[in-house]
Amino acid sequence: MGARVFISYSHADEGLRDELEVHLAMLKRQGLVDVWHDRRLLAGDHLDWTISKELDESDVILLLVSPNFLASDYCYKIEKGRALERHHEGTARLISVILRPCDWTNTDLAQFLVTPTDGKPLTQWPDRDEAFLDVTRQIRRAIEALEVAGEPNVVHNFIEAAETEIVEEAPEPPAMPRSSNLRLKKEFSQADRDTFLFETFNFLAKFFKGSLEELQARNEGIETRFRRVNGDCFTATIYRHGAKVAGGTVRVGSITGTEITWLAEDNPSSGSYNESLSVGNDDQKLFLSPMGMPFGGPARDASLTQEGAAEYLWELLISPLQGS
Repeated sequence: MGARVFISYSHADEGLRDELEVHLAMLKRQGLVDVWHDRRLLAGDHLDWTISKELDESDVILLLVSPNFLASDYCYKIEKGRALERHHEGTARLISVILRPCDWTNTDLAQFLVTPTDGKPLTQWPDRDEAFLDVTRQIRRAIEALEVAGEPNVVHNFIEAAETEIVEEAPEPPAMPRSSNLRLKKEFSQADRDTFLFETFNFLAKFFKGSLEELQARNEGIETRFRRVNGDCFTATIYRHGAKVAGGTVRVGSITGTEITWLAEDNPSSGSYNESLSVGNDDQKLFLSPMGMPFGGPARDASLTQEGAAEYLWELLISPLQGS
């Protein structure tokens, strides 16, 4: 029987939890894991009692950490609290998965295994699939190294004191097998794709403006300029000791109306471009696919998040300074 894996997460991050389960598919097929989270609760189940039972019987506890997770008293105080207890007891392995930027380094989670590598949030990886693969590999290593010695010491005592009486009196729900694979293919309309495209462009504008300001603040002799030409175009310029050393122009929908283009000069009147990002999708999410024109950039089949696209275009702008 595979390791029992409990996933603790905020419902605000359900989409990312779904993506993680996609990447755990091979572990499931190989019989290495049996995944449980609160969406597997059955009608009539007592919420706190069942979650307590699953937490106490799991071999691996995944905490999907985000601002919403840290803000949730139930996730942070109850589920995370019991997960730490079981990890210290040696009856379960605790693994934190950092989904989005948040203040996790100032919590006790910083003392334990954190994924992805170096605690870089999943949403900040250029290719989210690579981030999930990194997480999956670390989970696999943890499971392969896990030696489950007999039954865990089951103690359902981590619910708040006010709920203790209810927890003890609740009857055990009937055991009924149920798959955690209830995910269906998502359909994306043209409106969804257009919204994602323009939201990405606005995110890029904020990202470049903030990055240029910070670049200037941190480096003596560097001046920067961000210019929002119009609703569909902005430029970025970097000067060193008064001389222009880098520039770029980002537009949305300038060719077919369904892409974001990059030009390696701050010339909004030019109709040319050096790179193009178009909206793509799989069965769960929208993403950005580069044409792969610059040498050394992501492959054409890469699936970039908004953050990944921003980091990629920013690298195109700043790399001439870093190489000189």
